[in-house]
Amino acid sequence: MKACVFDLDGVLVDSEPVWEEVRRAFVADHGGVWQDDTQSRLMGMSTGEWAAYLHELGVDLPPAEIARRVIEQMAARYRDGVPLMPGATEAVRRLAASVTLGLASSSPRALIDVVLDASGLTSCFTATVSTEEVARGKPAPDGYLEAARRLGVDPADCVAVEDSSNGLRSADAAGMRVIAVPHPRYPPAPDALALAWRVVDDLGSLTPGLLA
Repeated sequence: MKACVFDLDGVLVDSEPVWEEVRRAFVADHGGVWQDDTQSRLMGMSTGEWAAYLHELGVDLPPAEIARRVIEQMAARYRDGVPLMPGATEAVRRLAASVTLGLASSSPRALIDVVLDASGLTSCFTATVSTEEVARGKPAPDGYLEAARRLGVDPADCVAVEDSSNGLRSADAAGMRVIAVPHPRYPPAPDALALAWRVVDDLGSLTPGLLA
């Protein structure tokens, strides 16, 4: 393997509970109705996709305004402290010492930069991609393909680290081997988990030897 491409939300940052809390409250406050499967559907969507979806749930604002307000609320929550997953900083630095790292995230660019700067991990990544910057969000492969392009590496020579159903499908569709680190609160669907090359319980298990 020539490179390892991380997801952000749910892998390095325990942000899915924060995203759910912020977006669920936003939908309720603006006349929409949160559905039983809303959170699972939102995971992996690009900013434009999830903003349009919240509008479809009945939020009476243009998608661009929905995105702006929700991202502002997320940034405010992160300024109070980034909820890093256990072992995230150590795992990134451990792998960065032996392999080129990239990042392919559904988070908007502004939040990616806030998280990496606050956690002191910016310099560990050679390339980072937000699905805002590609045509389609996860489960489409666009974000992972763009990360590989920016790294100058064939996707087949990359390992991806993912937690969600849509993320696993995205990395697999890009032709990468996928290491799954399932989130305990938002586990991936069995068919998506079956796409994984390796499944580990936590980031402490993510070592150069595992990639080799």
